[in-house]
Amino acid sequence: MTEFRIRDAAELLGVSDDTLRRWIDRGRIAAGTDESGRATVDGADLARYLDSAEADAHDPVGRATSARNRFVGIVTRVLSDPVMSQVEMRCGPHRVVSLMSTEAVRELGLEVGSRATATVKATTVVVETPKRAEGSR
Repeated sequence: MTEFRIRDAAELLGVSDDTLRRWIDRGRIAAGTDESGRATVDGADLARYLDSAEADAHDPVGRATSARNRFVGIVTRVLSDPVMSQVEMRCGPHRVVSLMSTEAVRELGLEVGSRATATVKATTVVVETPKRAEGSR
């Protein structure tokens, strides 16, 4: 069974530690304690919450789309030439880079500091996990 410390669970949810603790106090997400007495959230419970209608109700994008991978963030860099631009964003702990026309950058008003949503629709997604120590499960 995978357990996450409050800090790690909050990061996965995209909220602050304090927000997650309030949600736990209100019964929105169940929590337990580890052998050291620290608050934890069970990985399966966290997954169920993220897959729930309640989590969907807090979707910051608010538009219909077939793409399921949306990352709300802030533009941190725009490199442009007359035809093409590279737009870099930070979406929580993630760095997202997009190549697009300079015309699109102007039309969208993308500049350093602006809020934007990166939408990713891909046929190939690589999933990785941390390397496990020999003999652990």
